[in-house]
Amino acid sequence: MPRKIPGASNVHGHGAIRHNGAVQIWKPHSLAKPHDGQINLKIGDRVRVISDVPSSDDVQASAGTEGKVILANGFNWQRYRVLFDNGAEVGDLDHRHLEPIGRTAKRLDRQAKKAARTG
Repeated sequence: MPRKIPGASNVHGHGAIRHNGAVQIWKPHSLAKPHDGQINLKIGDRVRVISDVPSSDDVQASAGTEGKVILANGFNWQRYRVLFDNGAEVGDLDHRHLEPIGRTAKRLDRQAKKAARTG
């Protein structure tokens, strides 16, 4: 086991490695323009599918099935991968397929009202 020498730096010449704090959330690129009706979901948000969507699994995600966003990505087209409560996992879903529910819907309503007041 290596000895620890007080005041010594690591191999890169820096002091002790410390916790980096919270991970930065990246803002959208200035050239990215949202589509009409686009929703801004985050990982962990609860959603409901509004139309039947095909799944590569044996399980179908039919209209009304609820689930949780497990991946949110996109530059100009925000799309989401959702793990549904019935076990289906479907990617490339957007505002045409999903509607927010519960706390997610309330958060998005608050954001829309705030944007309407300021914009």
